[in-house]
Amino acid sequence: MYKILEKQSLNPTVSRMVIDAPRVAKKAMPGMFIILRVDGDGERIPLTIADYDADKGTVTIIYQIVGATTRKLDRLNAGDVLCDFVGPLGRPTELDGLKKVAVIGGGVGCAIALPTAKKLHELGAAVHSVIGFRNKDLVILHDEFKSASEKCVLMTDDGSAGEKGLVTDALERLIKAGNTYDEVIAIGPLVMMKFVCKLTERYGIKTVVSMNPIMIDGTGMCGGCRLTVGGEMKFACVDGPDFDGHKVDFDEAIERGRMYSEFERHAYEKECNLFNGGDKNG
Repeated sequence: MYKILEKQSLNPTVSRMVIDAPRVAKKAMPGMFIILRVDGDGERIPLTIADYDADKGTVTIIYQIVGATTRKLDRLNAGDVLCDFVGPLGRPTELDGLKKVAVIGGGVGCAIALPTAKKLHELGAAVHSVIGFRNKDLVILHDEFKSASEKCVLMTDDGSAGEKGLVTDALERLIKAGNTYDEVIAIGPLVMMKFVCKLTERYGIKTVVSMNPIMIDGTGMCGGCRLTVGGEMKFACVDGPDFDGHKVDFDEAIERGRMYSEFERHAYEKECNLFNGGDKNG
């Protein structure tokens, strides 16, 4: 069992948990992920490691309440335990040798981008961060990004916080201002990463994206996380989750991501009904 040491709500749909998991913390690196089960009957869900402390033996996860399992997870509090917490899995983000990097985070993807920005900052790289959200109520980790970046630009779709516009607007301004990046690292919704890659391809800037498709076992056996990269089939759990964004077939990944949306919606509604005592008329 893995004890929840801390829980914090970051916005109405996103929470952070600190988990007592010393073996995972000892080998964790930016870009890697864990797979957890809330209880013995629960499904396995992958979550990227948002932070880790090998000395304290803790791993931090940040999750968005979007389905039945994340809703069940969010009912737990400090002192409760998780049934399974397996990891670290995947390949760590390759950061050695980078001198100047633009880190782009979208929505809850900022939780994945932050440890990368922090590690780059620790390595002495110049970090320019661009983080984007729909509105001010959904902003998370802004102060943390500012601490890990020489420059941090906050964007919101409606302009209610930071600047109005998309992360691609801010990134292009930075490029046109003369910033030469060794690499752009983009993490967030598939559509956001797709258009970041379209932009950087025009400027010839290497771009790495973190892919988080449907995943079951995390070892490459199930094939659920397959995607096409450079015309070849890859598995996000063992070949990634980081890939060359200019080679990813985003349209295929977006279509695959929609396959189980109806099933997940029904599962979420069922979980809500169970929590609320079921149908009072039934």
